[in-house]
Amino acid sequence: MANWFDCKVKYKKTMEDGKIKPVTDEYLVDALSFTEAENRFIEEITPFMTGEFEVTDIKRFRIAEVVDNVDATADRWYRVKVVFITLDEKSGQEKKTAQSILVKAPHISGALEATVRCMEGTLGEWNVQSIVETNILDVIKYEGKS
Repeated sequence: MANWFDCKVKYKKTMEDGKIKPVTDEYLVDALSFTEAENRFIEEITPFMTGEFEVTDIKRFRIAEVVDNVDATADRWYRVKVVFITLDEKSGQEKKTAQSILVKAPHISGALEATVRCMEGTLGEWNVQSIVETNILDVIKYEGKS
């Protein structure tokens, strides 16, 4: 199971009108520890940065799965809360368990479609409880060195 870390970087960006503005961008990094997350994050973003930058925040990001959409227009990341409904055999009561999935999609309805495709074949009943657009620009997955 992957450990995900939400990493933020602050830097000065030249805007379309030529003005320089401080911005903070957010990325999701797959790593084993905070230290590894910071190292991998810096390694990945350094080639794309001009000038100075600062990693301002790293925190755990609890999600069950990342669904990367192959659709070329998918440019946003959505946090989809899925609730699994099971029946407690002893009490006969319904039990609801929530999990979050991060889905890349072009819009909110695309996030719902991608979630439904991802959940196909799942045994048991489930519902999508919420879909929220995140500020995450990209996901940096671990790829083993060969």
